[in-house]
Amino acid sequence: MTYSKRYENGLRLIIEKMEGLFSVSAGVIVGTGSINESPAENGISHFIEHCVFKGTEKRSAFEISDYIDGIGASINAFTSKEITCYYTKSTSEHANETLEVLSDIFFNSKFDKAELEKEKGVILEEIHMSEDSPEDVLFDMLSESFYGKTGLGQTILGPASNIRHFTKKDVDDYMDKYYTADNVVISVAGNVDVKEIEQAVDLYFAKKFTRIKCANKTGVVQTQTNNLYKYKKIEQAHVGLAMPSFSMTDDRKDALNVASIIFGGGMSSRLFQKIREQMGLAYSVYSYLSAYANQGVIEIYAGVNPDSRDKATQKIIEEIKRLKDEGITEQEFLRGREQIKSSFIMSRESTSSQMLMFGKYMLYMNEEFSVEQKIKDFERLTKKQVESAIEQSFDLSQMACATFGPKRTALKV
Repeated sequence: MTYSKRYENGLRLIIEKMEGLFSVSAGVIVGTGSINESPAENGISHFIEHCVFKGTEKRSAFEISDYIDGIGASINAFTSKEITCYYTKSTSEHANETLEVLSDIFFNSKFDKAELEKEKGVILEEIHMSEDSPEDVLFDMLSESFYGKTGLGQTILGPASNIRHFTKKDVDDYMDKYYTADNVVISVAGNVDVKEIEQAVDLYFAKKFTRIKCANKTGVVQTQTNNLYKYKKIEQAHVGLAMPSFSMTDDRKDALNVASIIFGGGMSSRLFQKIREQMGLAYSVYSYLSAYANQGVIEIYAGVNPDSRDKATQKIIEEIKRLKDEGITEQEFLRGREQIKSSFIMSRESTSSQMLMFGKYMLYMNEEFSVEQKIKDFERLTKKQVESAIEQSFDLSQMACATFGPKRTALKV
């Protein structure tokens, strides 16, 4: 059973009651991430996400963790390109208590200067850790290659120079713009009493907002066809290709998801079979879709021997051409459709995945998500729709590239 409520100040609540389970996931989803940051702000969404846990008027940082541990629950947060999410997971009996803690960190964080300075050190180490992960570096480069240096092209962590200079005023100014009632969804999924959750949200969230109207957000980001490279003496060359795709709200997205599964989504995919199994050019090779509010991207990754870098890239491009020229087989279509459908159904066993799915859908579409309708949509997909999505999206003329590793030249494409 799904229940939703819209408050006069713009706040939205979505509850997915899941009978037969014993856990509850609750999330406060804010519709902002690195896409809305100016170059000088880049990294501040993630910085705020860290710092809300460093103490409130009511609890110290330790007391937040201690209280959550004391009721056998967990609390965490993440930042992406377009959202910031603070969430908990608990048994059903403690759902209201976790909502109170989420409210406390959301509204009452002190952002003490000394704590901010300590957390800067933590985030700088997170940046260093990311820089030691070749795939992380490669995907950040690919985003810049495809979107440029602003909006979706910016990293989520931001540059170290920005982190060092953020102040409480910077935090307050940014939250004034985006931590507003009309830009927040409270999402709860699990075996809960709907009326009790509604009352808790009324008490802990609805009446506490002083920021009401969200600032204008970044719209469509113009894509580019750059070919970036970065040298580092490591064992593998990491290759990324990106082409325009469909937005989260586009009806063609499901068909393209099936296409991506066929092309690079698993061990039976064309990329895996051709690049790894038949040619032995890569250990890891895959494709996936990133769907945003206003646009999307198909991304392809391969980790290869440096001497095989350009050959592997060329073979991937040949597979893209073959996909467009020859289409897909009936067997591939049926297998891909079944994979996307079964993956969706299996996600229903996780309260945290449902909390996020229902919450994001409410944030982007401003309506309740229907599980039954989604399954019907999958079942109605046709091979023709998938081939049409391939024709519209796998566009090599709009492709951006990036490579990272022990080569001092860009990809030959």
